[in-house]
Amino acid sequence: MTARPLLSLTLLALLATPSFASFGSKPDTPPPSSPSSPSTEDASNGKTPRQEAEKWYNDAYEDVTKAKDILASDKPDKKKSDKLFKRAIDRATEALKLDASYYECLNLQGFAYRKLGDYPKSLDAYAACLRIEPDYAPAREYYGQALLESGDRDGAEAQLAWLKRLKADDLAKQLETAIAASPPADKTAKSTNGTGSSQN
Repeated sequence: MTARPLLSLTLLALLATPSFASFGSKPDTPPPSSPSSPSTEDASNGKTPRQEAEKWYNDAYEDVTKAKDILASDKPDKKKSDKLFKRAIDRATEALKLDASYYECLNLQGFAYRKLGDYPKSLDAYAACLRIEPDYAPAREYYGQALLESGDRDGAEAQLAWLKRLKADDLAKQLETAIAASPPADKTAKSTNGTGSSQN
């Protein structure tokens, strides 16, 4: 079996894992390398840039998980969780310096920025992620949530349509529930994001 089909199967397995999509728990193994990842080894430590990036990503992922746990606790500490979200963004940025095609890092940044209430940066990160990997369902769902939270119901509905086309039923259900719970769209307001386009 060649590396490309094996990688595709690995990605499909990870996308089907709800905990990976929701940052609910750390993956058992590091995220897979994408086919476009740099493969040149760094002579000083024997690791490829992607392998170095994965370490930064895993640390950022742990920060996001800890921040979510703090917010879900009996006594949420927003200041502490915000600090962890900011550190996760910084760590993901370091990973992206090593591998700019690491779309999962962009998705993680979008999530952390959204939790910090920085919707412009959140939306930019999700859009960048989806320009690299348009069919990455977790980012589609999170992007839809961010659009909805920032007042762009039409944009969120466009992301829901993508999720349905991708047959990402669990993620589509989550976004659909959020859309149903939000106030109806103001038809006089214009969508500020080209969320229905194929580049998102």
